[in-house]
Amino acid sequence: MSRRPSRRFADAGNIPFVASLRQKSHSSPFLSVGVLVVGALLIVGYLYSGSGGSISDKETVSKLEGGVSCTLEILRALPILKKAYGDSMHKVLHVGPETCSVVSKLLKEEDTEAWGVEPYDLDDVDSSCKNLVRKGIVRMADIKFPLPYRAKSFSLVIVSDALDYLSPRYLNKTLPELARVSAEGFVVFAGYPSQHKAKVAEPSRFGRPPKQRSSSWWIRFFVQTSLEENETASKKFDQTAFKRNYKPACQVFHLKSYH
Repeated sequence: MSRRPSRRFADAGNIPFVASLRQKSHSSPFLSVGVLVVGALLIVGYLYSGSGGSISDKETVSKLEGGVSCTLEILRALPILKKAYGDSMHKVLHVGPETCSVVSKLLKEEDTEAWGVEPYDLDDVDSSCKNLVRKGIVRMADIKFPLPYRAKSFSLVIVSDALDYLSPRYLNKTLPELARVSAEGFVVFAGYPSQHKAKVAEPSRFGRPPKQRSSSWWIRFFVQTSLEENETASKKFDQTAFKRNYKPACQVFHLKSYH
């Protein structure tokens, strides 16, 4: 297995894309059902091995039923992110839907503080999430406007399933905000073009379908907003992912903070 080349903004052609594999069967219904069952088991096994550990049944069901959620992808990528960012993972802000799941996972990590911003709503959440909201750890905020934090409040900011829904007009405001509140950079998890989003990101909830952009589109936009790639973190992330046979189901961009 060859090593995936690391990302460099100057060369969009080097950025790998996740291949979509689909199988069609025209044989008997029993055989079709058997193939589907085996396929589902293989997917669950892939999720387990790629993350370096297990994931919850709820996460697995979301993966199988709805496609790809970049927020759930963060949970798989956490061991890789910890290797890539080291001490920068001690004070983390997550921005995106289902932020309670990410924050709860981060808070279980040793020497890690975590906060979350839910860009949409917190109406239908469990008691654990309500407790995080009550403590002020998780809050709801419209990310089209300035984030309710001081500059460099967090060592690292991670965003998922949120920027995909913003037009360039609002991205011009939101991306600088993510850079402003982070001290040592931020990470963007974005969907691939033509990739089905999980039910967590259904258009009826967010008012519009996601704008799933290519890697080259994102890179051009980052350059236009004076954002630079965090090459050190990107290289460490790619090296660790290769060693652990981890293949991101979402596009992952490592960006520097403004200094």
